[in-house]
Amino acid sequence: MNSPHVSGIRIIAAAALLASVAAPAHAIEAFTANYQASAMGMQGQGQMTVAPQGGNRWQYSLSVKNQVVDLSQKTVFDEHNGQLRPLSSSDNSRVLIKKKAVDTVYDWDKAQASWSGDIKPDRAGPIKLQPGDMDALLVNLAIVRDVAAGRKPLSYRMVESGRAKNMTYQISGKEKVTIAGKPHDATKVTRTDGDKQTIVWVVAEIPVPARILQREDGQDAIDLTLTTWR
Repeated sequence: MNSPHVSGIRIIAAAALLASVAAPAHAIEAFTANYQASAMGMQGQGQMTVAPQGGNRWQYSLSVKNQVVDLSQKTVFDEHNGQLRPLSSSDNSRVLIKKKAVDTVYDWDKAQASWSGDIKPDRAGPIKLQPGDMDALLVNLAIVRDVAAGRKPLSYRMVESGRAKNMTYQISGKEKVTIAGKPHDATKVTRTDGDKQTIVWVVAEIPVPARILQREDGQDAIDLTLTTWR
């Protein structure tokens, strides 16, 4: 059984699209966001946090947990030339009795990324990095910032799990979302890749996705809905 991958939003771009990847000129701020989570049809809890690590470094964490799924992802990153730049990451998952742990190092001096842990040798890298490359977690922050800034296209290049992949999201309208009993206007952003679809709802005044829905084969795989943030 393949574990559901909470990539936040697999949305990311190549060198030709660097202008759209650059983040708006406002400072990163620490936050904690709690989510109601549904994974493999069972309810649970999710949390996103950004915490300072000293200097220009931050740690972005995402966890999702219920009775059958326990997912934890962490990325240490900095902001370089207005772009969110991953430095290292860890990805740990348990689905039923199957466990997986993968660590990533993004070496920007050598312009390469490499992987260790539970990953096939042919996916361990190194892979050449390009300016603007991000991992899946950082796309969460980039999409929120880019939608708020009115940037188009929402295109990014993701470097994760031994591969680089170009991704583009489309704005598909406005919807109301309810957070802690209060309605908010949200921008709905969608990406479809074969039988997989990711939908993200962005609220202008909130620095994290208000909701993330990942669907596979027409069925909901992971659904995160924001409940509180600070």
